[in-house]
Amino acid sequence: MELRNFLSEVPAPAAVGHRIVHSGPHLTGHTLIDARVRALLADVADLAPLHVTPALPVVDAARELLPDVPHVACFDTVFHKDLPAQARTYAVPERWRAEYGLRRYGFHGLSYSWALQRTAQALGRPVDNLQVVLVHLGGGCSACAVRDGRSVDTTMGLTPLEGLVMSRRSGSLDPGALLWLQRRHGLSTNELDDTLHRHSGLLGLSGTSGDTRDLVRARAEGDAAAALALATFTLSCRRGIASMAASLDRLDALVFTGEIGEDQPEVREEICSALTVLGIGGGLLVPELDDLMREGLRRIDRAGSGVPVLVVATGETQQIAAETRRVLGM
Repeated sequence: MELRNFLSEVPAPAAVGHRIVHSGPHLTGHTLIDARVRALLADVADLAPLHVTPALPVVDAARELLPDVPHVACFDTVFHKDLPAQARTYAVPERWRAEYGLRRYGFHGLSYSWALQRTAQALGRPVDNLQVVLVHLGGGCSACAVRDGRSVDTTMGLTPLEGLVMSRRSGSLDPGALLWLQRRHGLSTNELDDTLHRHSGLLGLSGTSGDTRDLVRARAEGDAAAALALATFTLSCRRGIASMAASLDRLDALVFTGEIGEDQPEVREEICSALTVLGIGGGLLVPELDDLMREGLRRIDRAGSGVPVLVVATGETQQIAAETRRVLGM
């Protein structure tokens, strides 16, 4: 009903682009949605249950309401499709990798595509001559190493649950802990799934909120749990950034995007001020959010302080539009 009402109030679209987080093993590019593609999407929904599962009914409704326009699936995984073998491979038996398809995919690719292009513009350098670490911090959080325009490493894995501490997701956890919770405490797969996806991360640490803005205020008021949540989160981000830098020869810039990346200067400062080992400094500038949204990006490191640090306004919607036009040759 909401979609029908929305479409009644806007000009008729020439095409529809859909953000689909996970492409699965059989789709390696943004693509027109037909019956085959729709079936493949349903088959991989369990790899990103917070994203693909609710997205598919929207795809179906849109295709029903707009049957005469093309619908394009734009995947977050495509940006990482050429990850080097050593970066995409888990150290598990060959049977698991070949028969079950266990591998690293990586996510936030639409956000990273947009941020990379804007970073190249800001630095006045071609994309294929940049080595940067991109960090998307929002409800989901990840970091990515880009070498000469291509993703060469990223913190998320087979699913968007691996990697950095997130708003409500745990991020990486000792796999032995999950086996122990099942064997020793009898937790079911469903309990683990629900807790790790919805009740962990910043929310699980603080007990009150998964929003860094709430936690910064609570910490200032003496809330020890909020302080621990933020300290754990920023350390997780620094670990992720440092591990991504290990896949580069040099670091031309550190780039923040995503809701937290855009609008949480305290978090950016706490991450960067403790990354002096990478040539990154604190004392960052704090752009007005309205200015950032209007201009699209800001360089926030102080002149001469080391590696450039940039903030790029999230551009996933714009990137979906661009990719949809590319697929359709528009």
